[in-house]
Amino acid sequence: MSAKIQTEVVVTKKDSSLKALFGKMDVRAYTMIGAVVLIWLFFGVLNETFFTARNLSNLFTQMSVTAILAIGMVLVIVAGHIDLSVGSIVGLTGGIAAILSNWMGLPTGVVLIGTLVAGALLGLLQGWLVAYRAIPAFIVTLGGMMVFRGILLGVTNSTTISVSDPIFVALGNAYFSRGFGIILATIVLVFLALSIFKKRNSRRKYGFEVAPLGLDVTKLVILGGATYAFVLTMNSYKGMPFPIIFVLILALIFSYIANKTTFGRHVYAIGGNADAAKLSGINIKNKTMMLFMFTGLLSAIAAIVLTARLTSATISAGEMYELDAIAACVIGGTSLMGGVGTIFGAIIGALVMTSLDNGMSLMGMESFWQYIVKGSILILAVWIDISSKNKKGKKA
Repeated sequence: MSAKIQTEVVVTKKDSSLKALFGKMDVRAYTMIGAVVLIWLFFGVLNETFFTARNLSNLFTQMSVTAILAIGMVLVIVAGHIDLSVGSIVGLTGGIAAILSNWMGLPTGVVLIGTLVAGALLGLLQGWLVAYRAIPAFIVTLGGMMVFRGILLGVTNSTTISVSDPIFVALGNAYFSRGFGIILATIVLVFLALSIFKKRNSRRKYGFEVAPLGLDVTKLVILGGATYAFVLTMNSYKGMPFPIIFVLILALIFSYIANKTTFGRHVYAIGGNADAAKLSGINIKNKTMMLFMFTGLLSAIAAIVLTARLTSATISAGEMYELDAIAACVIGGTSLMGGVGTIFGAIIGALVMTSLDNGMSLMGMESFWQYIVKGSILILAVWIDISSKNKKGKKA
């Protein structure tokens, strides 16, 4: 009997040590990174072009629009809502940018500000309808998806509007110098090191369990190595693409908002339990309206990047982008039930979606297969999310 008890003690100690090693790691995020690696290896074996610096540069540039939309979509879904209009807002605000630049000949700064204001106002209008008129977000944004697409067709006369402003076009097509990429990678590495060790000191100060130093150092080496490898790969082509920098900046800003501000904590509280959030004094209506304003603003930023990259605004711009953004969020670990989701996970999800698109295109697969594969992965991600929640509920 004593031997059995001793064995149980050893097992318990082993389990606690494993929790110390991996308990604080975002398992879903690391799983998604592993999925990206497997997808890349799969397409790399089937088509040697996939791993060329030029293709990877194009892949990350293509990913930027979906990633920007997903950053805004995460917080909306976390709060328990959905936004089906972001693709149409991308199309409409892209058309507005082209009209201001081409037809009206306005300076680049005025074009950018006008486009961003238009996106924010469209989001604000939808947020007001959802928050203060209690119309379900699904209905409001579904209607918005059709209305905004119709307005785009009307104001552009169903024609493509080219953009020739070199400064505007550079926002979607220019590259930073190779030296800038190295400096950026170094800054990221220093930031990661300070963040990791600050967190260690904070946990130790308040008496919480601290992961072994070797684990944190290993994580830092892996993340730092991946960062430098990414920068060197981009540098071997033309350098760091402008759109990627936009994604990084927006990801940092909204990660800070989500994790370090009262607004962010309130959003997660609303998604976790709206009734409890209301009883605790959170202004749910105001927060909801602000969330939709953010998605409108980010849709306008995505429109600027897309229009600049294509050097034109088309009537089909942004079509189906809302589904890619939602899929990126869900694949990255955001729960459609609300209360759970991260910006980092959404960006990884966007990378998964874009990698599939890019790889299947290189293989010459028909477009219908791309829809089938991406749709199947989305269903699988939701199934996994619901299954994991059901298991947690049974354990509780």
